[in-house]
Amino acid sequence: MAQRTVLVTGATGLLGREVVAAFKIRNGWTVKGSGYSRADGADIIKLDLESGADIAKTLDEIRPHAVVHCAAQRFPDKVDKDPEAARALNIAASKTLASATAARDILMIYISTDYVFPGRPGDAPYEADATPAPTNLYGQTKLDGEKAVLEEYRVAGKEGLGVTLRVPVLYGHAETPSESAVNVLMDSVWKAQTEGTKIKMDHWAIRYPTNTGDVGRVCHDVATKYLDSGDRKSLPRTLQFSSEDKMTKYEICQHFGDIMGLSIANIEPNTEGNDPNASVQRPYDCHLSTRELKNLEIDVSTVDFVSWWRREVRAFRK
Repeated sequence: MAQRTVLVTGATGLLGREVVAAFKIRNGWTVKGSGYSRADGADIIKLDLESGADIAKTLDEIRPHAVVHCAAQRFPDKVDKDPEAARALNIAASKTLASATAARDILMIYISTDYVFPGRPGDAPYEADATPAPTNLYGQTKLDGEKAVLEEYRVAGKEGLGVTLRVPVLYGHAETPSESAVNVLMDSVWKAQTEGTKIKMDHWAIRYPTNTGDVGRVCHDVATKYLDSGDRKSLPRTLQFSSEDKMTKYEICQHFGDIMGLSIANIEPNTEGNDPNASVQRPYDCHLSTRELKNLEIDVSTVDFVSWWRREVRAFRK
């Protein structure tokens, strides 16, 4: 089979690094990654996603068969603090990139989020065609990005080459714990070891932490499936992937305490739910159905949360 090329945007980030790795370890792919503030110009190409000219130049030089678009502002609190910058990256840049990739017959996988759904008690799991209704601006920007990408491919007459992949909260190998809303909870467990410390931890919203390595594998499998298909227009435009590991942030801290042999007595479970005065409202349960991936015969298995973390922190265990 002829060698294919994939370009991964946001390749210096938590997910992007694992997507790059997933393609590299599988035969048949040449992998290029792009970044901006952390791009070194060698392994990671510097690409300004807000510049149509820069996008066009990069695509014409690399000539990728697929683009996995991981670059995004993905922290709800940061989106709320700088909504214009978030809209510029999550919506406008995604639209510009999709216009350029569609014009060149390039498959684009747009990484989205479970936060496009309202997460009301009793609603989940959400099928891919369920009606979105984000509870915060982050979810809205990602939903608008989905619509922009799919519309560019529709207008270009290239439906089936533009795909959205929704994922939940992610964890994995991180350069700093703050890269992940899951990894950072390990810091909370360590801080709770200080006498007199009291930390309130959400024990209301249900999460499905999913490993970035698994998401990378699914991105590879989706790209291969769609590029190999002789009838792409019959393939779904929206896909969803999630672990079935179900836990609150407090329960994640309990797991970390067990793994590390540390007490979490100073961490208090908070079951009150959203503060009605908070600027960012988070959904209760946005569990994603993986039915569409299963229908495509794409592997939706995931690593076990506790087992992965036991391996990850083994050097710190006494």
